[in-house]
Amino acid sequence: MRNGLPSGEQIEIAAGDQQAVVVEVGAGLRSYTVGGRDVIDGYGADEMASAGRGQVLIPWPNRIEDGAYEFGGTWHHLPLSEPEARNAIHGLVRWLAWSVAERDGDRVVLEHTSHPQPGYPFSLALGIEYALTDEGLRVTSSATNIGDRACPYGSGQHPYVTLGAESVDTLLLRAPGQIVLYADDRGLPARAESVEGTEYDFRQPRAIGETKLDNAFADLERDDDGRARVELRDPDGGSALSFWLGETYGYLQLFTGDPLPSVGRRSLAVEPMTCAPNAFRTGAGLLVLEPGESTTAEWGLQG
Repeated sequence: MRNGLPSGEQIEIAAGDQQAVVVEVGAGLRSYTVGGRDVIDGYGADEMASAGRGQVLIPWPNRIEDGAYEFGGTWHHLPLSEPEARNAIHGLVRWLAWSVAERDGDRVVLEHTSHPQPGYPFSLALGIEYALTDEGLRVTSSATNIGDRACPYGSGQHPYVTLGAESVDTLLLRAPGQIVLYADDRGLPARAESVEGTEYDFRQPRAIGETKLDNAFADLERDDDGRARVELRDPDGGSALSFWLGETYGYLQLFTGDPLPSVGRRSLAVEPMTCAPNAFRTGAGLLVLEPGESTTAEWGLQG
C-alpha cells in the first residue's frame, strides 16, 4: 500500500463523541469508539486484521464445505482458504482493496467490483456505507449483479464487540436466536434445534458464563421495527451496547473466540449473515441475484 500500512488507507469519520476508522483493505471496520471508549475490539493501524476483525464477508459469510458447490447445473471449486478444515471461508473480498466513492465528516462509502474468477465466475458491483448517526453506527452493504447470468450471493460482517471487560464471562447477553445450529469439527452445520432448555438460549438476558459460543442462530426474534437485537450489558449496571440486524439478515453468528489467542473470550463476535453457514451447498437463506438485480443489508451498533 502507498502508506505502507497493512490495511491501507485509514478513513476516519466522526460525529459528536463517536469516532470510527474504516480501512481500504476489505472495506473493514478497524475501530469504533463512543466517548473515547472502545465499542469494538479492533486492531492497530500497523497490524493486519486478525481473527476476521471487522471484515466484510462477501459473496458468502462463514464456510463452504470443500469449497465446492453446484449452481446452474455446474460444479464450482473455490480455493480452500481454511485448509485445515478443507473449507472456503468468509468470501472473496476481505483482503482486496476498495476505493472511496463518497466521503463526508460522518460517513464514507467504499466500492469494489468483483470480477469473475475460478470458483466464482460472476460479476458484482459492491458498496458499503458506514455512517455515524444519532442512534450510533449504521452499516449498509449493497451488491448488484452486473453480469449476464444469475449468481449465488450472501453477505455478512465480523465485528467483535466489547465493554472493556477482561472476559465476556460475567457480561449479560441477550440474543434473539430461537434456533441454534450445532457445528461439526469442521465448523459446518450438523443439526438445528430449538434453543429452549439449552445453554444457547439467551432470549432473556443472562451471563455468558462458561458457554463457548461459535454457533449460528436462525429464526431471529424481531421488534416492531423489524430489527433483531443483540444486547450486552455489564452486570453492575454500568456500560452496555446494542447491536441490531435489519430484516435482510436472517442469521446471526456468535463467537467467543476461545481457540484464538488474540481473542480468548476478551470480546464477542456478533456476525450478521444473510444466509446460513454452508448456504452455497444447502441453499439455506441463499440469495440468487438475476442480471441487473440488487440487494442491500443493514446492521447497526450503539454503545
